[in-house]
Amino acid sequence: MASISPARRAFAHAPWSPAAWRDTTFVASGVPLQFAGWAVLCAVWPFWAPVNVTPIMLVLVGSCVVTLLVLRPLTRWQRERCWAMLGLHIPSMPGFDEGRGWEVLRRLRSPEVWRVLRYHLVVGPLLALGGLATITAWAGGVILAFSHAYAWTLPASSAMSVTDKAGTIRVSLLTIAGVLLLIAAPWIAAGVRSLDARAAVALLGPDRAAELERRVEDLAEKRASVVDAADLERRRIERDLHDGAQQRLVSLALNLGLARETLTGVPDEAMRVIVEAHEESKEALTELRNLIRGLHPAVLEDRGLDAALSGITARVPLEVRLRVEVEPRASSTVEAVAYFVVSEALTNVVKHARATAVDVTALRRGDRLLLTVADDGVGGADFSTGTGLTGLARRVRSVDGTFRIISPAGGPTTVTVELPCAL
Repeated sequence: MASISPARRAFAHAPWSPAAWRDTTFVASGVPLQFAGWAVLCAVWPFWAPVNVTPIMLVLVGSCVVTLLVLRPLTRWQRERCWAMLGLHIPSMPGFDEGRGWEVLRRLRSPEVWRVLRYHLVVGPLLALGGLATITAWAGGVILAFSHAYAWTLPASSAMSVTDKAGTIRVSLLTIAGVLLLIAAPWIAAGVRSLDARAAVALLGPDRAAELERRVEDLAEKRASVVDAADLERRRIERDLHDGAQQRLVSLALNLGLARETLTGVPDEAMRVIVEAHEESKEALTELRNLIRGLHPAVLEDRGLDAALSGITARVPLEVRLRVEVEPRASSTVEAVAYFVVSEALTNVVKHARATAVDVTALRRGDRLLLTVADDGVGGADFSTGTGLTGLARRVRSVDGTFRIISPAGGPTTVTVELPCAL
């Protein structure tokens, strides 16, 4: 972004510039609102100042209650002032603006109430002093800048007469001081306006840290919903394929097998077509079963992670030592992530590790599910080698889990995954 030259910045803050009048109007309009908190708090004391302790306490408590009751309208007017004059939108605060006006009395321990009080009783009055300084600079500048013209209308006997040299010098100095005040007034107004806007956003709007925390929680909930929806969709597709396409392929394979075994007197070319179709149907059925198992194995939903991992390890052409302790069961989404992590890790071991044995453990410890896949292979696994580790880590992070891999050159390789079970 290009910086503004000093000349253009000075011209933008000239006494006749729109910005100068906007800033001055803004800070001047804030003076009565920023003093209003103390005005309400101390309104009764000039008219009735009790001398006994009990009346003093009653008046003090009453003044504090009235001050708390006017916090909402004062805050709303301040926000509307910022929007109307600066185009600055200050959102409402969930812990302050909700409910009826008197409910603020029940929220004295709320940090939002104390932030608003800090603005109206501490920061606001200080900014109001800055607004008064701005008004004084403008008024004093105008009066002093025209003092020379005013001096010409005075008789020669007046102290401000310009008939002699000393009077002329004195009036000229006053005029110069007035011009300097007029030059300084827009800068004072701009400074007070900037401080007022920042204070209003920080104290009359939602807390940035709390807002970011709420956004993070909201995003985490939305991400969990998306992950659950994706898992539900995979299970739906698995059921549709299992109950629809797979059953049709089974029926087709049975009919072709029956035709292959029972038909006689069929030409050799026709029989060869039947045999090829039968073999293709069996291969297609095998591929479809593998696809269904990869989407969401039915055994995982029906019998849990123990049975599903047992089925994976039984198909691995290596010695696999499996230990599973996952009671009580985690959510279906977490179980699906755990299943696919172990499946992909074992696939990587078979393809790349040149291992002879693998240890697989799945243990639930409190609200965490700990997965470990350790092999005695050659090691050297790296995220950049395209072995599926990046996909594994991404799948684990989708449920706020952690993924670690230790794979020095020469082995062994250990993959450790922690998944939250509170989803």
